This record gives sequence, structure tokens and C-alpha cells, in this order.
Amino acid sequence: MQLLTIRAAGFTATVDACAQDEGQLWLISMLGSQQAVRAIWARLLKGETAYLAEDELAGGTPCWLAREAWGTWRFFRGRLPSGFAYQGMLVPDLAAYAIDRQEFLLLARHEEEAPLLHYRFLNRRVDIPLHQSWSGWLWERGLNTEEIQALESVGVQAFHCRPIADALQADLAQAIRQRVLSVPGEELMAMTEAEKI
Repeated sequence: MQLLTIRAAGFTATVDACAQDEGQLWLISMLGSQQAVRAIWARLLKGETAYLAEDELAGGTPCWLAREAWGTWRFFRGRLPSGFAYQGMLVPDLAAYAIDRQEFLLLARHEEEAPLLHYRFLNRRVDIPLHQSWSGWLWERGLNTEEIQALESVGVQAFHCRPIADALQADLAQAIRQRVLSVPGEELMAMTEAEKI
């Protein structure tokens, strides 16, 4: 697993997970002394620039909290079981399942679980009836239309999702008409009709 280093205002911490896009941080998980982790967290929330590097001695590239996710950020923190390090994770509300905004930040441990998670988040946010069996199609469609943007990430798979409901509804209707997607229950009805004959 690749570890990075983050520096801000003279403090340094190890980064075990982060998601970024052109310097904008969408998620960061830091390990280090409690003082360093909290100081970097405070600097980032103030809108200040930090520096992310592949090793502690490198200068690093500038980074800051994503402007699009500006608003409420959650800071999860705690001492590691060994007692020698402190962990802090800064996550925007966009990553919360229950948030009322249409766009969202999708965080997956593995890329193969992303389509199903995307379906769950999307189904909560759009007023279009969706079915779980369509999750693969919905995922591919989102990537192809660039409604899903993969973020540069370490330790996690991260995607910024901006669904466009009208376009989704039109594409979904076309896929059903062309029989690319089946409506749940259609097969059962067809089998029942065949049994009557």
C-alpha cells in the first residue's frame, strides 16, 4: 500500500487514504501525532494550502479542500490501538448516503463494489424508478457520459458523481425500449403467458 505525506504550517502526517482532483482534496485520512493531525485538519478547514508528497523529504504538490464540497466536512478521529499514533479522517457531507444533494462522492474499498454502491446512492437521489439489476448499466452509462468522474486516489476508490436526472431518464427509457434493460417482472409475465398456451 502506498503511503503519502502531508505537510501544513510546519506539521507533518502520514496519509493512508486520500482522493484528489487537480490539487483539490475530496477525502483525506491522516496518521501521526494528535497535535499534527489536528493542526493539519484545522489549516485545511480554514482554506489554507497543504503539500502532499510521496516521501517526507520531497517538496510535494499543493493541495486544499475541494471547493465543490465546501460546506460541512466531518472529521472522524481516534487513537490507534497501539497508542503511538492518532488517526483523523476528513470527509465531506457529499459522501454521506442520506444527504439531500443530487451530486455525491462515492467511496468504495474495491472498484468492483462501486456499481452497486452507485446504484444505491443514485436510487436515493433521483425520482426515477431504478432496479438493482441495472447497476452495471447505470455505472457504465455514468462513466460514458462523464456524470461519474474517477478521482486520483490512494487507499480507497473515489468517484465524484453528478447525475443529470433528465438525461438519465431519457437514456433509461431508450435502453428499456431497445431491450438492453429488462423491466423486473417482465420475464415472469412472459413465462406465465407461455404457460397459458
